[in-house]
Amino acid sequence: MVSVPSVSYSITVRLEVPAGGSTVSLLTAAVERAGGLVTALDVTGSGHDRIQVDVTCAATSSGHAEELVTALRTVPSAVIGKVSDRTFLVHLGGKIEVTSKVPIRNRDDLSLIYTPGVARVSQALVDNPQDARRLTIKRNTVAVVSDGSAVLGLGNVGATAALPVMEGKAALFKRFAGIDAFPICLDTQDTNEIVRTVEHIAPVFAGINLEDISAPRCFEIEERLRERLDIPVFHDDQHGTAIVVLAALHNALKVVGKELGSIRVAMAGAGAAGHAIAQLLAAAGVRDIVAADVHGIIHAGRSDLTGVPTWYLEHTNPRGVDGTLREAVAGADVFVGVSAPGILSAEDVATMADDAIVFALANPEPEIDPREAGEHAAVVATGRSDYPNQINNVLAFPGVFRGLLDAQSHSITTDMLTAAARALAETVTDDELNPSYVVPSVFHSGVADAVAAAVRDSVESIRRAAEETGEFPTIPV
Repeated sequence: MVSVPSVSYSITVRLEVPAGGSTVSLLTAAVERAGGLVTALDVTGSGHDRIQVDVTCAATSSGHAEELVTALRTVPSAVIGKVSDRTFLVHLGGKIEVTSKVPIRNRDDLSLIYTPGVARVSQALVDNPQDARRLTIKRNTVAVVSDGSAVLGLGNVGATAALPVMEGKAALFKRFAGIDAFPICLDTQDTNEIVRTVEHIAPVFAGINLEDISAPRCFEIEERLRERLDIPVFHDDQHGTAIVVLAALHNALKVVGKELGSIRVAMAGAGAAGHAIAQLLAAAGVRDIVAADVHGIIHAGRSDLTGVPTWYLEHTNPRGVDGTLREAVAGADVFVGVSAPGILSAEDVATMADDAIVFALANPEPEIDPREAGEHAAVVATGRSDYPNQINNVLAFPGVFRGLLDAQSHSITTDMLTAAARALAETVTDDELNPSYVVPSVFHSGVADAVAAAVRDSVESIRRAAEETGEFPTIPV
């Protein structure tokens, strides 16, 4: 895949150059010859003979950014000053902060929000603990919990290196749903310790968002926390991804004129995300799912099924397909990849059914170059922001938690996830729907509100049913 310049590798280079003449245009030309993209050029200081210029340009990698600086050094009479990496500048000092919602101007204010007045509120919570949602931050808080064992595409980088990612997640919660989220990075990868730690901090929060915890431990951690806590536990790598995939599939099928119940789905990847996607697709009505992992298609006859959830053996591969991913893809209407880059070829896509749908979601490099997939598929989606149809979890988790918190839900169910997916799909109107727009932009107004409303309605519906049956269903793990 040919990389393109990205804001993720954006730098600002401060230079001094002669005033007047063509030097400024030479700077732009030097960057472009080196394969970069100038996104801003600002004169930040001026004298009689020389000016100070900040050149902001996008590169394809950290190494390429260094090449762009080298190219700028070749411009005659240009003197390089400070070089700033814009990504690191954004993260300086962290990306979130805590501020007080009430003024602290004098002794009266201090007595109301802290001692002695706060003691009355504490005593009230001793008498009625359920009032914590009304009288504390619990009503609007989510813990973003990670052990750093499966961070982005970086792998097991540990708690400290996971912190910038969890901070970013907390910032997204606030931006898109008005939720106060806190990054909790645990310096342990012991399942028992993680479960116990989250249990201990749970009184502060109205929901737990598990993030970047490796499989298969993430399944057990989520299941045990759901059993022990009276607040919803949501593993975004699983269920957030699954919601957006199902929403995108709803709309992609509209584009090609097919129905969920009649399609064949081939999947690559049986980890946390793949497991949740397969489960949600099945719950939504997909009857024919053939999943493959690194060892080939999952079926009961395989001898190397250690770590593969038994759910696959009970609910997938109804035709008994054997072999590799290539055999799984042949004749399939849909491919969903949450695995590794470059494992699917254009020739493989050509063997799929007419009007095929390809969701190649490995990040940052997908299972197949989207342009190659587009030669044979009718609809193509990736996890990247530089191609159409980005499957991005931020379309789901803010609205899901907004709905859960508003409804004061104590759990989360498959019905809530499918309701969220339908609501997300419906934010794309019939007039907007086309092969390059099956999911909305993350900045599409109303997405989080629509998802939240669907989740709230689902919670209320389930509560009414639970009053009759005495059971409150949860997601199967």
